[in-house]
Amino acid sequence: MERLKRHPVGFWVCSLPPSLWLLAFFLVPLGFVWVLGFGEKRGLIDVEITWTLENYIRALDPLYLGIFAKSIWISAVTTVICLVVGLPVALGIVFAPPRWKPVLLLLVILPFWTNLLIRTYALIAVLRTRGYVNFTLEWGADALGLPFEPLALLYNNTAVIIGLVYVHLPFMVLPLYAALERLDRSLIEAALDLGASQLRAFLTIVVPLAMPGIITGVILVFIPSLGSYLTPDLLGGTDSQMISNVIERQFKKANDWPFGAALSFLLMYVTFGALAIRAVLARRRERLVSP
Repeated sequence: MERLKRHPVGFWVCSLPPSLWLLAFFLVPLGFVWVLGFGEKRGLIDVEITWTLENYIRALDPLYLGIFAKSIWISAVTTVICLVVGLPVALGIVFAPPRWKPVLLLLVILPFWTNLLIRTYALIAVLRTRGYVNFTLEWGADALGLPFEPLALLYNNTAVIIGLVYVHLPFMVLPLYAALERLDRSLIEAALDLGASQLRAFLTIVVPLAMPGIITGVILVFIPSLGSYLTPDLLGGTDSQMISNVIERQFKKANDWPFGAALSFLLMYVTFGALAIRAVLARRRERLVSP
């Protein structure tokens, strides 16, 4: 790094190809979509850029605001569940014997070895009316002589949340593990020796020290969940669609690209808002920690 600072030409030579790639295949197409949001649909496939705000005004219709609110709610519930489940899992990996840590981390990232579409269809096999969950519950009810009605676990909001938690849980566990791995265990022992209960030691020692991992995990789960398309499309019903599914229909079935572009950028603005909140929280934490 010091050598690159002394020779800026080398720095520019190394950074120019990825910068051009980012500009050509990300920023420029994104700029086209942003401009498209200010256009008007003319006929079946023609779009005229008139710099109108009609698409954004239409996006503020209560119907679409309700879908936005439901998408945020589902993403928030998914994030909370991932945090509640992922924190004990990360703690278990941190306090596991050294020879078991690689195995446990491998199990966490193992779902990434399978395509998301295949995993989602596997969830359909698990959650459907004659799926593994209902089959197991029915078998247990028959063994106990109890009546049983199959549970409606598929094509509703519950199925979408289950699918999103299943997909995004590793994104919560890994940042938590990275933060907790640097935890000084002597602090926990000192708190317990001074009379603190295990719960109080957890809340006053573990949680504050794990806060960077918690914030990172929340961002890594909430933002992809908010923009998730495949999971609600396959696991959700007609009343369980999220804003990404509405955007997809505007670009395909409705063929209304300007309105779809406006919805896309409204979703991006929400994402930027979440990142801004994360930056504010991180800055505030730095002020509290620094003397």
